[in-house]
Amino acid sequence: MPSKSSCLRHPETPRQPESRMLKGQVPNSSKDRAPSAGSLSAAACEGLEGSLLPVSDPARIRRESPEAKTKPFAPQPPLTPRLERALSLDDQGWRRRRFSSSQETLAAGARASPCKGSWQRAASGAPSPAPCLSASLQEISKPRRAAGSEGGGPCSWGDRLSGTASTSLGLLNRDTTSVGGSHRRAGLHGPRPLSATELSEASGSLRFTDKVDSADHNQGVQTRLFRAHSNLGPSWPQSPLACDDHSLHSARSSFSLLAPIRTKDVRSRSYLEGSLLASGALLGADELAQYFPDRSMALFVATWNMQGQKELPVSLDEFLLPTEADYTQDLYVIGVQEGCSDRREWETRLQETLGPRYVLLSSAAHGVLYLSLFIRRDLIWFCSEVEYSTVTTRIVSQIKTKGALGAGFTFFGTSFLFITSHFTSGDGKVAERLLDYTRTVQALALPRNVPDTNPYRSSAADVTTRFDEVFWFGDFNFRLSGGRPAVEAMLKQERGADVPALLQHDQLTREMGRGSVFRGFQEADIHFLPSYKFDIGKDTYDSTSKQRTPSYTDRIVYRSRHKGDICPVRYSSCPGIKTSDHRPVYGLFRVKVRPGRDNIPLAAGKFDRELYLTGIKRRISRELQKQQVLKTQTSSTVCTVS
Repeated sequence: MPSKSSCLRHPETPRQPESRMLKGQVPNSSKDRAPSAGSLSAAACEGLEGSLLPVSDPARIRRESPEAKTKPFAPQPPLTPRLERALSLDDQGWRRRRFSSSQETLAAGARASPCKGSWQRAASGAPSPAPCLSASLQEISKPRRAAGSEGGGPCSWGDRLSGTASTSLGLLNRDTTSVGGSHRRAGLHGPRPLSATELSEASGSLRFTDKVDSADHNQGVQTRLFRAHSNLGPSWPQSPLACDDHSLHSARSSFSLLAPIRTKDVRSRSYLEGSLLASGALLGADELAQYFPDRSMALFVATWNMQGQKELPVSLDEFLLPTEADYTQDLYVIGVQEGCSDRREWETRLQETLGPRYVLLSSAAHGVLYLSLFIRRDLIWFCSEVEYSTVTTRIVSQIKTKGALGAGFTFFGTSFLFITSHFTSGDGKVAERLLDYTRTVQALALPRNVPDTNPYRSSAADVTTRFDEVFWFGDFNFRLSGGRPAVEAMLKQERGADVPALLQHDQLTREMGRGSVFRGFQEADIHFLPSYKFDIGKDTYDSTSKQRTPSYTDRIVYRSRHKGDICPVRYSSCPGIKTSDHRPVYGLFRVKVRPGRDNIPLAAGKFDRELYLTGIKRRISRELQKQQVLKTQTSSTVCTVS
């Protein structure tokens, strides 16, 4: 039976403060002695009941063992602990917890001291600090105790824990008697009793032994720690991976915003195949809520007929990064008709403009039709493989200038279809343009390998019915009827162009109202001038002998399986880009995204790495050139002044 330690109050024996001696002093049985400066007062002993080991009553020891009169009292550690499984961390606790700042962490480290120092502070009456437990401990020790024994335990630490420790106080049993003095002993085994030689050595304060009793080591149950960097006490140096010193919820580093990953979640499923349950899948609700709490993503869609010009604009900021948008979008989809001869250079310029936070998810070409998809690099893991299909509507031409190019993929649980088209040109060729539309919806063979998210609402005769969200954009070539003089009269009004009056002459608006084209599609309200046809490099409409009528040929329309899933935010053009006879047209949208299943062929983070690195190098070179120009201008100014 382990010997009783000093400073334990027997329930039936009156407290005798003058007889509680520390620092190796021997009690005098002949007379009562006043407590010396190094002895522990009764108030201090009573205040340490929750953090120090029980100390036996000297009067009782004098009656039971005469040898106790000549031997100092050593603190007795708790018995071999019994392990318990800790509760799981709850989401509510994570949201309410307060992470310690770097200043508080440094201050806590500066206050940390060896075990001996903590005993000295306890003897002087200072409250004992709460033990620094880490949530990476999956099991908390609970020592066995004899019936009827008393003593403080970890329950007294609960009031001193900060943050959201109240959510996990169940981890600490109120019946335990373990102590938080040194984390070498925490959750392991108690030290062996000191020998007579060691007991005879006088010291300035109580010695705290950390030696393990060999007998207890063989018979005890060893604890399991899931992480070796757990911070169990203030007496040891802080681990760089340890988080909060005073919180039971410290599995997440205070230097990272990444959500913690539960070990049991990783063990319970395979991320290669995945679960078919939406709540537990890689593309499921939990992962979706992490990136899109409102289940709504920001989408940028743009179309531009480049007229085959080799010269690209000096800057594409107005095109991709309009000042009207406070934030960039999650997905950028750019369709080009009559694209430049160097398609790779065009994609490099797009990458350079968007910067290193975006990657080229996929791109394709059909003749001079280009389609590029850029996505935030954080989101590439939640996309399926991108599938493409093409349709040629002008077979006579050697160069495919007319036709359609479609791209389909699934993002989380929502399927997207993007189609860029170039329909037949000509003021009076409305029937040919309607035929181009019909051929496209019937001939685009999508999806192929990516499962349809709702096959019961799909039609084999219309590709747009086989996807949740569809965006169709391009140079549709629908014109403003009524002749150029009438259109110019509406454009030159004193109060500005009368856009509603112009749209009354729009062929596409009329045909959509009849249901002969883009059935089920919608278009955002137009508040910009006609995007066609301009003199290159100027803001004047066609001044050549052909005198083409200004028209809204470049358009973006959309449809959704679920009403209200697509919300247009802005629909405008880029009047500052004048390298073509068309002005680029773009639209900003908010699109609802639903959780999905892991039964789709994932792209698994695939993107164009070579283009990504080239764009970054271009961006760095451009910034260096700007700095050099500024430096040169500054030097020239200084020379001029001098």
